[in-house]
Amino acid sequence: MSAHGDHDMGHTVAGWTGSLLAVAGIAVAGTAFAAGSTAVLWAGLALLPAAALTTWLLHLAGWGKATGPRPPGRRDWRLRDPHARHGHPDCLGCRLAGRGHRAPAPGRAVPAPGRVRVQAPRTGTEPVRAASRTAS
Repeated sequence: MSAHGDHDMGHTVAGWTGSLLAVAGIAVAGTAFAAGSTAVLWAGLALLPAAALTTWLLHLAGWGKATGPRPPGRRDWRLRDPHARHGHPDCLGCRLAGRGHRAPAPGRAVPAPGRVRVQAPRTGTEPVRAASRTAS
């Protein structure tokens, strides 16, 4: 058992990498601010969006985790997430990448991708036509 008890604290390669880049960016920006160096200050501040982008890309590559706790056997920070390719439900990062769309709320109908027109039964004298799909 760890010092945190039986909790999944979310330690992942993506989380650690993004955190270290953000801390480095703040340290560089803070030192540059104290020294009065504008160029280095902006370089340090540029590490912050780079940290967020790196964390997101590593999460999409499988080095992050889904929302919520992981099973006890999958909590090691060095394990890749096998479900990341398809996206995690309720994950903003996956939705921004076009993965892991939210499941519909219970009781709500799922819209069909297209509408199919069904023809009336044939009497035998009309020519045969296939059903057509139209976008809705």
